[in-house]
Amino acid sequence: MSLFDTHQPLLDGALKAVASRQYWSPFPELPSPKVYGETAAADGQAAVMALTGKNYPLQQPGERARVAPERSPYGVTLDIRYPQCDPAALIAAAQVAEPAWTALGPHGRIGVLLEALVRIHRRSHEIAHAVMLTTGQGPMMAFQAGGPHAQERALEAIAYAWKAMTDVPAQARWEKPQGKKPPAVLIKHFEIIGRGIGLVIGCATFPTWNTYPGLFATLATGNPAIVKPHPNAILPAALTVSILRDVLSEQGLDPNVVTLAATVDPAVTQTLATHPAVASIDFTGGNVFGQWLLAHAKQARVYAEMAGVNTIVIESTDHYAAMLRNIAFSLSLYSGQMCTTTQNILVPRQGIQTDQGHKTFAQVGHDLAAAIETWLADPKVATAVLGAVGSPDTLARIEAASKVGTTILAAKPLVHPDYPQAHVRTPTVIALEQADSAVYAHECFGPVSYLVATSSRDDAALLAQSLICEHGAMTLGVYSIDAHYIEQMISVSRRARVALSINLTQDVYVNQSASFSDYHGTGGNPSANASYTHLAFVADRFVIVQRREHV
Repeated sequence: MSLFDTHQPLLDGALKAVASRQYWSPFPELPSPKVYGETAAADGQAAVMALTGKNYPLQQPGERARVAPERSPYGVTLDIRYPQCDPAALIAAAQVAEPAWTALGPHGRIGVLLEALVRIHRRSHEIAHAVMLTTGQGPMMAFQAGGPHAQERALEAIAYAWKAMTDVPAQARWEKPQGKKPPAVLIKHFEIIGRGIGLVIGCATFPTWNTYPGLFATLATGNPAIVKPHPNAILPAALTVSILRDVLSEQGLDPNVVTLAATVDPAVTQTLATHPAVASIDFTGGNVFGQWLLAHAKQARVYAEMAGVNTIVIESTDHYAAMLRNIAFSLSLYSGQMCTTTQNILVPRQGIQTDQGHKTFAQVGHDLAAAIETWLADPKVATAVLGAVGSPDTLARIEAASKVGTTILAAKPLVHPDYPQAHVRTPTVIALEQADSAVYAHECFGPVSYLVATSSRDDAALLAQSLICEHGAMTLGVYSIDAHYIEQMISVSRRARVALSINLTQDVYVNQSASFSDYHGTGGNPSANASYTHLAFVADRFVIVQRREHV
């Protein structure tokens, strides 16, 4: 039985799910010992720790040195040394590997990738611990987002690649009537050919969740891939690349279909990104390098997710306490270090109507601060939810935020019970006026949120629209009991081309995105020019080469 036949039920389930957009989860998100094994968590942690202080077991063409740039936000010494390879050697190796990968065809490639994905899933605890130590995510988020949720995004990309490729028949008999003459008869063959090497540039915060869609879409459509992880989050990418290379080798294929470009030198990334053989680039990160890629990597299709100013508008609510709890948790989760976390909370200066009576702007701020403090009152819960701050730059932004506006809630350091060297900070909330756009109109990545007093509810809607149209956003939220105002905000979401969440008060949060159902980003505003995942994300990664001949 081929790998495709073995894993076809998994692919069929994904195809059904993306067609319905209903809930489906093939990879359990809870790290239950009954599902993953009684010793899976301990085994995964031990496997990661066994790599520390050593050369990572990966041999690739053009190795020039070993680099160990990772610094754990939890204070754990990693010192894992990865191969730093000559960019030209990686490009050349990918080009050598490409013809056989292309010749394998859609069935063969999808089978290999599904086998690799199943193996990645079996090592979810190991990858999760790598994600936790390198990014600062809490253990539960690292398992869910770094493991099963990332794997589901990969499967989603594979499903859409399959849909796009199977829309093209392998061959056709073409007969054109010619009156009294015999018909003209041709046999036409159509081949899916990848555009060329895909460069996948990872981020420091979600090194699997944000990497897997582009990586698996690139590979599925017939392209070799070079994975260039963020210097502080190499291990999750290295484990993924190693698993893929193992499966390729076992199938008699060149493992250099996938390689790892570990480097601390931006010039290496730039060299790869602008190489004529690189046909696609997937990037998640800041605006500066994202814009550089768009300006300089003209030979490639660039799929970029960059900064944005995610916004919530609070106009009114009939579940005031539940609304505050929901927002408080979303602001606290992973210390606000998610590309979907709300930054700006727009509230009319005259206050809002609630099921607890009228609340002034100041009361909303006070109550939101209290809700955050309640969420984080238990240190064990707090550290699990907050995780650790991943970057010194983020710590600096937290410090700088206290110097503008009026501080409603000040960030506090917490001591992690298991990792005393971890940099843990509670969220900070700053009150601003609508006129303070110089502050809130730009992304302040991390646990910093701005409560902005607007002149009216209509101004809040218009401000949300202008902010997102100009600066981009991955998420928009609204709380209102007025159906007409909700329609107004729906219109805002259409004009700003941003996903909208309406009156979330239960265990679903504005910064969460569900595979097979939610589209992550629209590709329609400055925060991202692509979406995880639909056909447009995969279909332009291949071309159709035809040949025809007379019968």
